[in-house]
Amino acid sequence: MAEIRALIVDDSTVMRKIVERALRQAGLDPLVVHEAGSGIEGLEVLRTKKVDLILSDINMPSMDGLEFLRQLRAQDLAPGVPVVMITTESSEEHVKQAILSGAQGYIRKPFTAEQVKERVLPLVHAA
Repeated sequence: MAEIRALIVDDSTVMRKIVERALRQAGLDPLVVHEAGSGIEGLEVLRTKKVDLILSDINMPSMDGLEFLRQLRAQDLAPGVPVVMITTESSEEHVKQAILSGAQGYIRKPFTAEQVKERVLPLVHAA
């Protein structure tokens, strides 16, 4: 498999590591991970790095995941790159907003490597 470059956007350093580990356990290897602690940082990373996959938390300070997604699309920073939202919200409204804003999928915390494999791998292989 070719090297996959992923951007993980989450205000929790621990959660970014958990997501990275789940991606590796799901079979994404070799994997290069870029990290961002907010939507603002995520946009900065995308101005200089090319990625194949973006995973973003929804609830973050300064710029939440939905606004990050809107800005990502408005600035055309990663055209065609699949975006998967990570949420603790059981609220269907957040998920609907994410999909309407251009996300290709979502996973709910807590998640397993198997769930990541089911929801994320098809997006990477389709790209």
